[in-house]
Amino acid sequence: MPWLPEPEPGTRVCLGFDGSETSDWTCIRAETFDGFSFTPRWGQAGTLWNPDEHGGRIPRAEVDAAVDELFDRFMVERMYCDPPLWRTEIETWAGRHGDERVIEWPTYRPMPMFDALERFVTDLTTARVTHDGCPDTARHVANARVSRRRDGRYVLTKPDAERKIDAAMTTVLAHEAAADARAAGWSTSAGPTIFFL
Repeated sequence: MPWLPEPEPGTRVCLGFDGSETSDWTCIRAETFDGFSFTPRWGQAGTLWNPDEHGGRIPRAEVDAAVDELFDRFMVERMYCDPPLWRTEIETWAGRHGDERVIEWPTYRPMPMFDALERFVTDLTTARVTHDGCPDTARHVANARVSRRRDGRYVLTKPDAERKIDAAMTTVLAHEAAADARAAGWSTSAGPTIFFL
């Protein structure tokens, strides 16, 4: 599948963010109101940072600039952010763009993460979600493995340290943000929906 272009500037989207420092990737993925999941473009590629391509460390200033550009380029309804290692930046983004839109959403919580994964898998298999064919994301999704817990729930894990799944996790975060926004009354004609968790 070719890597499809991103939606036009001004499109209403929700974002997902999963950050790292030196080992895993840092990713921002987006989803439109109608369920199109995509990697926003940034520089020569997309909003996926592999630390191996940046001297072994994620370029935080570049990620910060990309977030501001995405809020300028799109009409961001909400952004779910996995907080470990990036809490200061997430608080800064909330200060710039509104804490009703930039929200900490920890992926280490077993029950909410399981529910988000179940929703994503269901919506993907029933074609409520389509995707842009981003090659890195496709590889990360293919790498993801289900690790079952004793309570019958599961989490996503990577098969080994070299096969990353960060873009897959970020796609689920963006989808959860979009699904929650739709449930809260997000529409293609209204401004950002003010809500409280």
